[in-house]
Amino acid sequence: MQAKIPLSDSTIHLDLKTEISSISKDSIHAFEEVLENYFQADKKIVALNSGTSAIHLALILSGITKGDEVLCQSFTYVATVNPVIYQNATPIFIDSEKETWNMCPIHLEEAIKDRILKGKKPKAIIVVHLYGMPAQMDQIVKISKKYKITLIEDAAEALGSEYKGKKCGTFGDFGIISFNNNKIISTLGGGALICNTEKEKNKAIFYASQSKEKALHYEHKELGYNYRMNTVAAIIGLEQMLLLNENKKRRRAINNYYNHFFKKYNDINVLTEKSNDYSSNHWLSCIKIIGKSAKEKKEKIMLCLENNNIETRSLWKPMHLQPVFKGTPYYGNDISENLFNFGLCLPSGSNLKNDVLKIITSSIHKLL
Repeated sequence: MQAKIPLSDSTIHLDLKTEISSISKDSIHAFEEVLENYFQADKKIVALNSGTSAIHLALILSGITKGDEVLCQSFTYVATVNPVIYQNATPIFIDSEKETWNMCPIHLEEAIKDRILKGKKPKAIIVVHLYGMPAQMDQIVKISKKYKITLIEDAAEALGSEYKGKKCGTFGDFGIISFNNNKIISTLGGGALICNTEKEKNKAIFYASQSKEKALHYEHKELGYNYRMNTVAAIIGLEQMLLLNENKKRRRAINNYYNHFFKKYNDINVLTEKSNDYSSNHWLSCIKIIGKSAKEKKEKIMLCLENNNIETRSLWKPMHLQPVFKGTPYYGNDISENLFNFGLCLPSGSNLKNDVLKIITSSIHKLL
């Protein structure tokens, strides 16, 4: 029996003798420098232990405190929203648009106007580049500037993705990326905060290092966190960054393969770029099934692939439908709900070979 074909992979080969001997305190700074050179745009990078930690620090640096409201993309993973709760703030959920599946600019502005009328102007926006697909950043940046609301980009899934030639994570006041085990490159857990100034970077490092004051003894005047990336993860990251372009190229090729295969089926659409403005890393290749029997067909495809030892997963369940956020304000229609009900993630790992792709698509073809 073949090994199960996973959704995403992050195979890392290490020569432990070599790697351990090269550990030093400078490894983290070196990794941050490599990331800063990659993102350019005069950005400052803080290497952390997770993307979630990066979002939390972005909220702290944005001045989000108890009672504040933060506009959040509903169609995302819960880690995007949990840090809002850490700050005792309130998430306000925004529906997706059909083109990129990301935050809808129309519903975003509608929500801002309505919250202002209710006497509570939101203090931040968290937009997500879901599955590596860039959001409609021109419109979202314009709205954030119009209403003077801090913009945070959750680019956890979008390292290597670009919008109009500019890297995702660099449009807002803050950006975050993830190096979790299933991402396009991995440090076996880790993330980074993208800042606009050296002052913000230094403050983020301060908070991420338990807010230790400069003193001969341990002095703490502010609440701090154990969020800093460790040196081993940084060394792995330095190696992994060499693979980023290659991994992106492979995942884009996998998405193109799926897109070509599904063209023969009028009721199945692959998430792909709608114009040359978008360049996705296609972290995961996803499909949406349409038509009267869409839900039944989705379940049949999942069962068929499971029986062939092939992993699939439903698209993210929207946050406004999650029990933990019951009663939270939501602006939109049913786009994200339909994506959850009728959408599916397919195996997309950088190590996925063409013969394995043929096994996946032939299984689906036999079913359909």
